[in-house]
Amino acid sequence: MSATGTARTADAARVTVRPMDRPGDLGWVLQAHGEVYADQFGWNRSFEALVARILADHAAGRSPGREAAWIAEVDGRRAGSVCCVADGEDREAARLRLLLVLPSARGLGIGTRLVGECLRFAKDAGYRRITLWTTDVLLSARRIYQAAGFELVDEEPHSGFGPDLMGQTWRRDL
Repeated sequence: MSATGTARTADAARVTVRPMDRPGDLGWVLQAHGEVYADQFGWNRSFEALVARILADHAAGRSPGREAAWIAEVDGRRAGSVCCVADGEDREAARLRLLLVLPSARGLGIGTRLVGECLRFAKDAGYRRITLWTTDVLLSARRIYQAAGFELVDEEPHSGFGPDLMGQTWRRDL
């Protein structure tokens, strides 16, 4: 929303996507995930702890050239994130992680751009497929994944973040 309370369009807002490499990026991603998912879905600190572990692994630089992360900005302010990491179980697979677009920035195509960046990177890095794990309540994210060619391959109940959820694994060939 703009200062006048009207919704912005993609034309009115300047959206950029850049590497997640600036001071404060990791902390912002952690805080944004914790706050947004607690506010919207009632998720607890165990979700925030999972995000912290993913970010710590990224910061440690486990697999240079095989992993990357991005921040989306709207008018120079952080508004979204995504990571592409190596799948620890399948050397030919990458994992899309930590896709988030702040509620105030939704509708600008940021989620689609971030997923596209992740897919391009994974393909260029030599991965043959990419997977992700999400939950049934993240409807907008699931629509982005479906539009990008991901297919649902598994579902199982999940209660690790507070409320009962249906965990979902999605996959797509590159």
